[in-house]
Amino acid sequence: MKDFRRFLILLFALLVVSCQNQGKTEADIYNSIVTNSVDRDLEAIKKDGVLRALVVYSSTSYFLYRGQAMGFEYELLKRLAKHLDLKLEIIISNDLDSEFEVLNRGDVDLIAHGMTITNQRKWEVDFTEYLYLTKQVLVQKKPDNFRKLSWRALQKSVIHDPIELINDTVSIRRNSAYYERLISLSNEIGGTIIIDTLDSQLSTGEIMDMVAEGKIKYTIADQNLAKINASYNPILHIDVPISLSQRIAWVTRKKSKNFRAAVNQWIVSQRKTTTYRVIYNKYFKNKRSFQKRNKSDYYSLKNNQISKYDALIKEHAKLINWDWRLLASQIYQESKFDPSANSWAGAAGLMQVMPATANDLGIKDLSDPTESIRGGVNYLKEIYRQLETVTDTLNRIKLTMAAYNCGLGHVTDAQTLATKKGLDPNVWTDNIERTLLDLSLPKYYNKPYIKYGYVRGSEPVKYVDIVFERYEQYKSFIDLEKD
Repeated sequence: MKDFRRFLILLFALLVVSCQNQGKTEADIYNSIVTNSVDRDLEAIKKDGVLRALVVYSSTSYFLYRGQAMGFEYELLKRLAKHLDLKLEIIISNDLDSEFEVLNRGDVDLIAHGMTITNQRKWEVDFTEYLYLTKQVLVQKKPDNFRKLSWRALQKSVIHDPIELINDTVSIRRNSAYYERLISLSNEIGGTIIIDTLDSQLSTGEIMDMVAEGKIKYTIADQNLAKINASYNPILHIDVPISLSQRIAWVTRKKSKNFRAAVNQWIVSQRKTTTYRVIYNKYFKNKRSFQKRNKSDYYSLKNNQISKYDALIKEHAKLINWDWRLLASQIYQESKFDPSANSWAGAAGLMQVMPATANDLGIKDLSDPTESIRGGVNYLKEIYRQLETVTDTLNRIKLTMAAYNCGLGHVTDAQTLATKKGLDPNVWTDNIERTLLDLSLPKYYNKPYIKYGYVRGSEPVKYVDIVFERYEQYKSFIDLEKD
């Protein structure tokens, strides 16, 4: 009888809430956090032309390896931005606890790293369609001599059931799905699990390393992350599940309904493709590749290096007063740091210098890294000197790079055309980049004042954009002060 009365009371309460909300829109019943969030949806994002995505710097999401930005989220975001016809802008999260705040105030439009979909989080934000399914597992350390132990002795050295965590300590970030799961797990097993909260800037991979090093006893991780990290840290035991399957997704503002719908449609279509599975396997299942990255000196999560030629690049960048990371980005664009690289046009070496230019610059061996960088930088220096009318340093560098790609004559033609069209001949964005594109059209390159004729203007324009986009990535990954 008491249960029946309790049911009637609950039913009455639900009817009251329902009546109170009748006639109200979803916006009317938003909580205060959502109500005060920025009102920015797909139309505004399209108008800006930029997809701003918040990512974490981690071994699976976003990192630098051998001069190239990589990561599961990064590769998917590039494809999404292309699908939506937007330029991708990556912002690295420096505080996992404040990400929802950053999203809701409009600094970014998408939190693009795997988050577990939970009802508690839905109070502030909305999730996209899931990217993949996983479960949470306990991460613990095997004994240091685990390789010498018998199977039975090894089994006795680790716990096998979450109930064994009662009155023990598990270390995790506070504002994580792992925290929510441990609270629920404590209730389920009828005992207290002591939760040690860690710095919100730590990634799951870093926390797992702390377990391996014996700094903390236990932590929790998504199974796919645990497996790939344990592949190079075999001292970790990751076989105890503490949850059922969970959905992992990206995060949007609640008000961004149209944007979320567009992203959802794209995710659903992508999940069916072979390309999506290849990208997923590349970062979460390819253990050999993961171990190779972790052993490399040119993996940004381990070292402050871009390539084996960093010392040479730094030395020569000083000669033109450039940030060495910018010069490194240009060299990657030319040769991907391969000194034996050759182009169809005959350019060779790290800086892809043409044979005739190499002769003028005194380069005897284009495959020699020192000679190639010295010669290439001298060539940049000479172009930069001839663009003396461009007083702004950034614009002068961009015009110099464009000239390195397509020739100084075509750039000066673009400057002449800019003047004729009422544009600024000393500004790259929306000025010289536009007239370089114009010079691929007969009505412009046949003008009597154009000296060097046709140029495929999309090449230098794309070249400059890509070099500077990669430079921004290098600045995020590589600390200049540590040089």
